[in-house]
Amino acid sequence: MSTKRLFQSVAEQISTLIDEGAYPPGTRLPGERELAEKLGVSRVTIREAEIALQAIGRLEIKTGSGVYVSETKPELGEALPSASAFEVTEARLLVESEAAALAAHNITDESVLRLGQLINQMRTGSEDEANEADEEFHLTIAEASNNVAMVHTIKSLWRMREELPEVKATYAAVCVHDAESRTEEHKAVFDALKARDPAGARAAMREHFHRLIDNMLDATERQALEEVQQRASASRERFAAASKIA
Repeated sequence: MSTKRLFQSVAEQISTLIDEGAYPPGTRLPGERELAEKLGVSRVTIREAEIALQAIGRLEIKTGSGVYVSETKPELGEALPSASAFEVTEARLLVESEAAALAAHNITDESVLRLGQLINQMRTGSEDEANEADEEFHLTIAEASNNVAMVHTIKSLWRMREELPEVKATYAAVCVHDAESRTEEHKAVFDALKARDPAGARAAMREHFHRLIDNMLDATERQALEEVQQRASASRERFAAASKIA
């Protein structure tokens, strides 16, 4: 079973325990070690499951205090679907490219000014400040589209980017290595919006996401290679140990 499926399965088990009254609303969950032993998984998997449950409003993680069952059960429709980083990025490519084209028709001078400020923040700010500017940049464009449904969809996709553990980890691994390229791609989108060029804004946004997907593929290939190398190294060590015994 993959790590992704495992933490989702554990999250479902914890949700069932909550629904059955084992952990009533407002109560503190057992510690990671106890839950890991109870469910037969690692503490890392428990942590990932708890983060996923916090994302949908079932749990509240309070630093230094523990993990608590939410007082109210989230309404139907608030839960995020299971999706990979590739699926989220593909959806963003399709939706945000068209949002950029719409924004080019409707964007105000104030929004153009704000986008320019956010570009500067990406260039000069800390990693956290650059990431915050990145999110606000995309959401500002969504708002500039003047389409409420588009804004809601893009905000939902950003929730998936930030709140689904696997997706968040993949973006963090990719974006940290290409901050300069990412900023220049955002600048290309900005230039097209400033020029009120719908086709240019669409093309620049699509290029941004195509490059992001390519980097994700490269990262996946590197990870797969590392895993093969680790398995080969482990096999060599076992062979060496067996040879000494023989």
